[in-house]
Amino acid sequence: MTQTQINKLIYVVRAVLSWAVALFLFFPLGWLVLTAFKTELQAISVPPLLFFKPTMENFIIVEARSDYLLYAQNSLVTSVASTVLGLALAFPAAYSMAFFRTKRTKDILMWMLSTKMMPAVGALVPVYVMAQTSGLLDTTTGLIIVFTLSNLPIMVWMLYSNFKEIPGEILEASRMDGASLWQEFRLVLLPLTMGGLASTGLLCLVLSWNEAFWSLNLSAAKAGTLAALIASYSSPEGLFWAKLSAASFMAVAPIVVFGWFSQKQLVQGLTFGAVK
Repeated sequence: MTQTQINKLIYVVRAVLSWAVALFLFFPLGWLVLTAFKTELQAISVPPLLFFKPTMENFIIVEARSDYLLYAQNSLVTSVASTVLGLALAFPAAYSMAFFRTKRTKDILMWMLSTKMMPAVGALVPVYVMAQTSGLLDTTTGLIIVFTLSNLPIMVWMLYSNFKEIPGEILEASRMDGASLWQEFRLVLLPLTMGGLASTGLLCLVLSWNEAFWSLNLSAAKAGTLAALIASYSSPEGLFWAKLSAASFMAVAPIVVFGWFSQKQLVQGLTFGAVK
């Protein structure tokens, strides 16, 4: 076998493996979509039905039973507001640690990252008590604060990695030219870090939208997000698989479409500093 044939064989094997992995990862979402258009009997049939007459009954029932737009609005408000607030806090923190390093900078960064290693359930009771005491239980404000604090370590790390790619000489030159701190931010830092800000914001927007643990434990009818809508289809009588799939499809469809169009920025944000 010649080297050219070997290279072609390797290419074919890689392509087949890539498609296999992609189909394996896509299968849960594809099955969710199929189940959403089945009746309850079709959803639990054995063996599973691959060919059936689609129905919109589940979507109609979900919309009639619960106010989908309210849940979607709560998800949108909490995810966008927590992302904006998180960027406002993470930007100066990452800036100071990237350009004004101290002996404790790495220790602080590692401590911030270590907070993500603790299971969220370990902080549930104190967070719940504080939210209840301060009147933030079942409010979008309370969820925004919790989402922001939950994603803040990731945002600081991503922006810090982005800032480290900027030569310090550029900032020194702007200061020598008499630029103020605001001018340095607006005319130098912002244009150079726009990609990092965008990718960080997009990633944390997705994380906040998909957040289920805090949404289910800190909200109810007023501030419930789409995660609460999905959970409402689990009842003592059992799981209504078709309606649950329809509610899940309505919840994940917006963020899946959003992620599809912004995948380049998301990948860029996840790989900052990985390649020198």
